[in-house]
Amino acid sequence: MGRPLDDERERCIVIHPNLQGNASTTRSASSRLEECVGLALAIDLNVVTHEVLNVTRPRPATLLGGGAVERVGDQAEQDDYGIDVIIVDAALTPIQQRNLERAWERKVIDRTGLILEIFGARARTKEGRLQVDLAAQTYQRSRLVRSWTHLERQRGGAGFMGGPGETQIETDRRLIDQRITRLKKELKEVTRTRDLHRKARRKVPYPIVALVGYTNAGKSTLFNRLTNSDVVAEDQLFATLDPTMRGLDLPSGRSVILSDTVGFVSDLPHELVNAFHATLEEVTEADLIIHVRDCAHPDTDAQRGDVLVVLRDLGVLDDDERPMIEALNKVDQLNSEQAEVLHKQISRSDEPRFPVSAITGEGCDLLLAAMDRCITAAHETLHISLQHADGAHLAWLYEHGEVIERTDDETSIELSVRLDSANAERFRRKMD
Repeated sequence: MGRPLDDERERCIVIHPNLQGNASTTRSASSRLEECVGLALAIDLNVVTHEVLNVTRPRPATLLGGGAVERVGDQAEQDDYGIDVIIVDAALTPIQQRNLERAWERKVIDRTGLILEIFGARARTKEGRLQVDLAAQTYQRSRLVRSWTHLERQRGGAGFMGGPGETQIETDRRLIDQRITRLKKELKEVTRTRDLHRKARRKVPYPIVALVGYTNAGKSTLFNRLTNSDVVAEDQLFATLDPTMRGLDLPSGRSVILSDTVGFVSDLPHELVNAFHATLEEVTEADLIIHVRDCAHPDTDAQRGDVLVVLRDLGVLDDDERPMIEALNKVDQLNSEQAEVLHKQISRSDEPRFPVSAITGEGCDLLLAAMDRCITAAHETLHISLQHADGAHLAWLYEHGEVIERTDDETSIELSVRLDSANAERFRRKMD
């Protein structure tokens, strides 16, 4: 019996190997499994069944024990419509992946491969696509061992495309190496262009506010709520991969630029670290960071820890002058008891935290007011008098600050200029 004609999606089984005695995670195995199912759904796979498999002693050859391997294989065979893919929520070695594919006679994807698939499908900017392609090629190069027996056949070479006796696996590896080299060259050029764009952005006198948070915390929905935009916001992991920026007027009338960024995730594949960090450059440039958290998620504290680890890696948390606010999103999903617990936690916290709902708008006015206070505290308004001939200082102020008011008379130019603390001090030294 075949699959229904109206469902052409690949069907998959998702398993989470729960390594006994693994103290590196604070999440429950069921929560980890649920996240992996969400990742599979994000690339439109049809998840037929999913389960946690307890692993007492990881096997070098297959990670899973023999009984578990056999049981998953039986599940794949018993399904009436046929299973195409089996997803293992772990970092499999190339040998483990190859052995599992042989045992199950199906395509096997580990957590790294799954996230790579999502990034590859969602990246839109040129740099994003190049970074993901480079990560995928690096990953694939290590996986050549898992491929089928045709890689062990020798082929006769002609000219420079591979000498006599070169095996297919050597040919594939050489072609991948060539592509990696070409991608690195292209990335170098794109990086140079991006640096020019960043320098141009620094001349814009508006503060940058960056939304960060775990994937599916509701950043894009909150972004749309605050800016009246229509950025894609789906109940789906990694719905946003490329940063989006919009202007936002705060209650005081001050204008800022709000940036929506890629969602964070635990155990990010090391092949994707550069691609991931490249999408977060707006965060390193931001004057204020809004950490959007899903306060209705059972693992909200663990997700917060994962986000803070990435921010430390970016060097963002090393800057004591950069303020950060937590927006505790999805309060509309809490029952009265959960809401009461949340408000008690907020009252005991020394950090600025604001309960909000991006769906209903609850708490968004208080969040905007807090953003306004933080931006204002980090900036000074200077009242400056310049001579008409002092064009250099006038140009510097326009480049590095926000000119709020200007009056020209016969003898001088009177200015009210808003500057961040560093530039305000820099200007004072210029005038001394």
